[in-house]
Amino acid sequence: MKSEHPMTETRSGESLLFLTDEQLRQGIEAMFFAYRGFTADPDLILTELTYGRAHHRAIHFIARRPGTTVSNLLNILGVTKQSLNRVLRTLIEDGLVKSEKGVADKRERHLTLTADGEALEQRLSDAQRARMRAAYRTAGPSAVAGFRQVLEAMMDPELRRRYNAMKETDT
Repeated sequence: MKSEHPMTETRSGESLLFLTDEQLRQGIEAMFFAYRGFTADPDLILTELTYGRAHHRAIHFIARRPGTTVSNLLNILGVTKQSLNRVLRTLIEDGLVKSEKGVADKRERHLTLTADGEALEQRLSDAQRARMRAAYRTAGPSAVAGFRQVLEAMMDPELRRRYNAMKETDT
């Protein structure tokens, strides 16, 4: 029997409105394995440098927002100040991140990547972009749009607002 709402069924006819626990478990497992694949390539690069994923996330968001403040980075990453300071200290000592006092507020520290930091960020992002590009090409445009909708729907409302604000400043 055909559904009155064709968008609520998959190609195999499974209703998306009434997913079973088994179907949800499969989705959860797919997310775990996809994340493992998504992080595998950068992890190899990070391991060479004795860095972890926290370093990668900091580098990524500093690259996305050059001059961002430490407090802004804390909000984006949702980590403790102590944890972020440990990561930043290493990145600064290794010459990948530059920290400068704010002009308007001397207590603020503004973060930018150095040339070496930009090169590392490029290597890490290239690996992930290649994997995303291949997956998107395989899945097709409607699947990509659906995937983004699912990811955004999974975000807590406050994080979705921050995510959307970041997207808006990119355009």
